[in-house]
Amino acid sequence: MTIKIDKQIVDCAVISKQPETPESAAVADVVHMHEKLERPEILVGSTYKVKTPLSEHALYITINDIVLNQGTEHEQRRPFEIFINSKNMDHFQWVVALTRVISAVFRKGGDATFLVEELKGVFDPKGGYFKRGGRFMPSLVAEIGEAIENHMKSIGLLPQDKLDPHQKAFIAGKKQALADNDDPENDYPASAQLCGKCYTKAVVYSDGCMTCLSCGDSKCS
Repeated sequence: MTIKIDKQIVDCAVISKQPETPESAAVADVVHMHEKLERPEILVGSTYKVKTPLSEHALYITINDIVLNQGTEHEQRRPFEIFINSKNMDHFQWVVALTRVISAVFRKGGDATFLVEELKGVFDPKGGYFKRGGRFMPSLVAEIGEAIENHMKSIGLLPQDKLDPHQKAFIAGKKQALADNDDPENDYPASAQLCGKCYTKAVVYSDGCMTCLSCGDSKCS
Protein backbone atom coordinates (compact mmCIF):
# COMPACT_ATOMS: atom_id res chain seq x y z
CA MET A 1 0.00 0.00 0.00
CA THR A 2 1.45 3.40 -1.02
CA ILE A 3 0.85 6.47 1.18
CA LYS A 4 1.11 9.88 -0.49
CA ILE A 5 2.31 12.82 1.65
CA ASP A 6 0.64 16.08 0.53
CA LYS A 7 1.99 18.37 3.29
CA GLN A 8 5.49 19.75 3.61
CA ILE A 9 7.73 18.07 6.23
CA VAL A 10 8.75 20.74 8.73
CA ASP A 11 10.22 18.71 11.57
CA CYS A 12 11.60 15.29 12.47
CA ALA A 13 12.44 13.35 15.61
CA VAL A 14 15.96 12.14 16.33
CA ILE A 15 16.29 8.85 18.18
CA SER A 16 19.36 9.03 20.37
CA LYS A 17 21.57 6.01 20.93
CA GLN A 18 21.69 4.74 24.49
CA PRO A 19 25.03 5.47 26.15
CA GLU A 20 27.30 2.45 26.32
CA THR A 21 27.84 1.06 29.81
CA PRO A 22 30.82 -1.04 30.95
CA GLU A 23 28.47 -4.04 31.22
CA SER A 24 27.16 -3.69 27.66
CA ALA A 25 30.66 -3.12 26.33
CA ALA A 26 31.84 -6.30 28.06
CA VAL A 27 29.02 -8.35 26.56
CA ALA A 28 29.75 -6.91 23.11
CA ASP A 29 33.37 -8.06 23.41
CA VAL A 30 32.40 -11.69 24.14
CA VAL A 31 33.79 -14.02 21.48
CA HIS A 32 31.46 -16.75 20.25
CA MET A 33 32.30 -19.89 18.30
CA HIS A 34 32.08 -19.39 14.52
CA GLU A 35 33.61 -20.92 11.42
CA LYS A 36 35.90 -17.96 10.68
CA LEU A 37 37.60 -18.21 14.07
CA GLU A 38 41.29 -18.86 13.46
CA ARG A 39 42.86 -21.96 14.96
CA PRO A 40 45.33 -21.10 17.73
CA GLU A 41 48.80 -22.65 17.52
CA ILE A 42 48.16 -24.59 20.74
CA LEU A 43 44.91 -26.32 21.71
CA VAL A 44 44.03 -28.22 24.87
CA GLY A 45 42.79 -31.75 24.23
CA SER A 46 41.94 -35.17 25.60
CA THR A 47 42.44 -38.62 24.09
CA TYR A 48 40.04 -41.50 24.71
CA LYS A 49 41.01 -45.13 24.13
CA VAL A 50 38.23 -47.28 22.67
CA LYS A 51 38.79 -51.06 22.60
CA THR A 52 36.11 -53.12 20.91
CA PRO A 53 35.78 -56.85 20.15
CA LEU A 54 35.50 -55.90 16.47
CA SER A 55 39.25 -55.47 16.14
CA GLU A 56 42.44 -56.41 17.96
CA HIS A 57 43.58 -52.80 17.64
CA ALA A 58 42.14 -49.98 19.74
CA LEU A 59 40.83 -46.65 18.49
CA TYR A 60 42.28 -43.46 19.93
CA ILE A 61 39.84 -40.54 19.80
CA THR A 62 41.43 -37.13 20.35
CA ILE A 63 39.25 -34.05 20.84
CA ASN A 64 40.97 -30.66 20.95
CA ASP A 65 39.26 -27.66 22.53
CA ILE A 66 39.53 -23.93 22.06
CA VAL A 67 39.19 -21.67 25.12
CA LEU A 68 37.02 -18.64 24.36
CA ASN A 69 37.16 -15.39 26.39
CA GLN A 70 40.00 -16.74 28.50
CA GLY A 71 40.46 -15.01 31.84
CA THR A 72 36.95 -13.47 31.89
CA GLU A 73 33.66 -14.46 33.48
CA HIS A 74 32.52 -15.59 30.02
CA GLU A 75 35.37 -18.09 29.62
CA GLN A 76 34.20 -21.23 27.86
CA ARG A 77 35.87 -24.33 26.51
CA ARG A 78 34.44 -25.61 23.23
CA PRO A 79 35.42 -28.59 21.02
CA PHE A 80 37.30 -27.43 17.95
CA GLU A 81 38.46 -30.58 16.16
CA ILE A 82 38.49 -34.37 16.45
CA PHE A 83 40.96 -37.00 15.25
CA ILE A 84 40.66 -40.79 15.33
CA ASN A 85 43.74 -43.00 14.95
CA SER A 86 44.19 -46.76 14.88
CA LYS A 87 46.46 -49.45 13.46
CA ASN A 88 43.33 -51.03 11.98
CA MET A 89 42.87 -49.57 8.49
CA ASP A 90 39.55 -51.34 7.75
CA HIS A 91 37.47 -48.28 8.61
CA PHE A 92 40.02 -45.62 7.57
CA GLN A 93 37.98 -44.01 4.79
CA TRP A 94 34.72 -43.42 6.64
CA VAL A 95 36.48 -42.58 9.91
CA VAL A 96 38.43 -39.75 8.23
CA ALA A 97 35.24 -38.49 6.58
CA LEU A 98 33.38 -38.62 9.90
CA THR A 99 36.07 -36.70 11.78
CA ARG A 100 36.16 -33.96 9.13
CA VAL A 101 32.38 -33.53 9.25
CA ILE A 102 32.30 -33.49 13.07
CA SER A 103 35.18 -30.98 13.20
CA ALA A 104 33.31 -28.74 10.75
CA VAL A 105 30.21 -28.86 12.95
CA PHE A 106 32.32 -27.97 16.02
CA ARG A 107 33.79 -24.92 14.27
CA LYS A 108 30.47 -23.80 12.81
CA GLY A 109 29.31 -22.62 16.22
CA GLY A 110 25.97 -22.98 17.94
CA ASP A 111 24.84 -26.02 19.88
CA ALA A 112 26.88 -29.05 18.78
CA THR A 113 25.61 -31.36 21.53
CA PHE A 114 23.03 -32.83 19.13
CA LEU A 115 25.88 -34.85 17.59
CA VAL A 116 25.89 -37.13 20.63
CA GLU A 117 22.36 -38.44 20.16
CA GLU A 118 22.75 -38.65 16.38
CA LEU A 119 25.88 -40.81 16.64
CA LYS A 120 24.66 -42.93 19.55
CA GLY A 121 21.52 -43.71 17.58
CA VAL A 122 23.44 -45.47 14.79
CA PHE A 123 22.94 -49.26 14.81
CA ASP A 124 25.16 -51.75 13.02
CA PRO A 125 23.03 -54.08 10.83
CA LYS A 126 25.42 -56.91 11.74
CA GLY A 127 24.62 -56.39 15.43
CA GLY A 128 26.39 -54.51 18.19
CA TYR A 129 28.71 -55.77 20.91
CA PHE A 130 29.15 -55.74 24.67
CA LYS A 131 31.93 -53.73 26.24
CA ARG A 132 33.75 -54.74 29.40
CA GLY A 133 31.37 -54.32 32.31
CA GLY A 134 28.35 -55.55 30.36
CA ARG A 135 27.52 -52.32 28.54
CA PHE A 136 25.99 -52.81 25.08
CA MET A 137 27.16 -50.74 22.12
CA PRO A 138 24.90 -50.81 19.03
CA SER A 139 27.79 -49.83 16.72
CA LEU A 140 31.32 -48.45 16.54
CA VAL A 141 29.85 -45.08 15.52
CA ALA A 142 27.75 -45.10 18.69
CA GLU A 143 30.88 -45.65 20.75
CA ILE A 144 32.50 -42.64 19.08
CA GLY A 145 29.39 -40.70 20.02
CA GLU A 146 29.73 -41.83 23.63
CA ALA A 147 33.35 -40.65 23.72
CA ILE A 148 32.21 -37.22 22.47
CA GLU A 149 29.45 -37.23 25.10
CA ASN A 150 31.92 -37.99 27.90
CA HIS A 151 34.18 -35.19 26.66
CA MET A 152 31.33 -32.68 26.50
CA LYS A 153 30.36 -33.61 30.06
CA SER A 154 33.92 -33.10 31.24
CA ILE A 155 34.07 -29.53 29.84
CA GLY A 156 30.57 -28.58 31.00
CA LEU A 157 28.66 -28.59 27.70
CA LEU A 158 26.48 -31.47 28.89
CA PRO A 159 25.28 -32.12 32.46
CA GLN A 160 26.85 -34.95 34.42
CA ASP A 161 24.67 -37.96 35.19
CA LYS A 162 24.43 -38.06 38.95
CA LEU A 163 22.49 -40.36 41.26
CA ASP A 164 21.10 -38.94 44.45
CA PRO A 165 22.33 -40.45 47.79
CA HIS A 166 19.21 -42.62 48.13
CA GLN A 167 19.70 -44.16 44.68
CA LYS A 168 23.39 -44.78 45.39
CA ALA A 169 22.60 -46.49 48.69
CA PHE A 170 19.85 -48.58 47.08
CA ILE A 171 22.06 -49.75 44.20
CA ALA A 172 24.98 -50.52 46.53
CA GLY A 173 22.68 -52.63 48.71
CA LYS A 174 21.33 -54.55 45.72
CA LYS A 175 24.83 -55.25 44.41
CA GLN A 176 25.89 -56.63 47.78
CA ALA A 177 22.77 -58.76 48.14
CA LEU A 178 23.00 -60.17 44.62
CA ALA A 179 26.76 -60.73 44.40
CA ASP A 180 26.49 -63.97 42.38
CA ASN A 181 28.70 -62.88 39.51
CA ASP A 182 31.73 -65.01 38.59
CA ASP A 183 32.82 -62.82 35.67
CA PRO A 184 35.78 -60.62 36.79
CA GLU A 185 35.11 -58.20 33.94
CA ASN A 186 31.49 -57.61 34.89
CA ASP A 187 30.42 -55.73 38.00
CA TYR A 188 26.86 -57.05 37.90
CA PRO A 189 25.19 -60.43 38.49
CA ALA A 190 25.56 -62.97 35.70
CA SER A 191 21.75 -63.30 35.51
CA ALA A 192 21.26 -59.55 34.94
CA GLN A 193 19.30 -58.39 31.89
CA LEU A 194 19.99 -55.55 29.48
CA CYS A 195 18.79 -52.09 30.56
CA GLY A 196 16.85 -50.21 27.91
CA LYS A 197 18.00 -46.87 29.30
CA CYS A 198 21.78 -47.21 29.71
CA TYR A 199 22.32 -50.40 27.63
CA THR A 200 24.08 -52.20 30.49
CA LYS A 201 23.44 -55.81 31.53
CA ALA A 202 22.57 -54.73 35.04
CA VAL A 203 18.79 -55.16 35.40
CA VAL A 204 17.79 -57.56 38.19
CA TYR A 205 14.49 -58.60 39.73
CA SER A 206 14.41 -57.88 43.43
CA ASP A 207 11.67 -57.07 45.93
CA GLY A 208 9.07 -57.44 43.18
CA CYS A 209 10.69 -54.83 40.93
CA MET A 210 13.00 -54.78 37.89
CA THR A 211 15.83 -52.38 38.73
CA CYS A 212 19.02 -51.39 36.88
CA LEU A 213 22.07 -51.52 39.14
CA SER A 214 23.98 -49.22 36.79
CA CYS A 215 21.76 -46.18 36.19
CA GLY A 216 19.05 -46.77 38.81
CA ASP A 217 16.18 -47.04 36.33
CA SER A 218 13.28 -48.92 37.89
CA LYS A 219 9.94 -50.15 36.62
CA CYS A 220 8.45 -49.33 40.01
CA SER A 221 9.45 -45.68 40.14
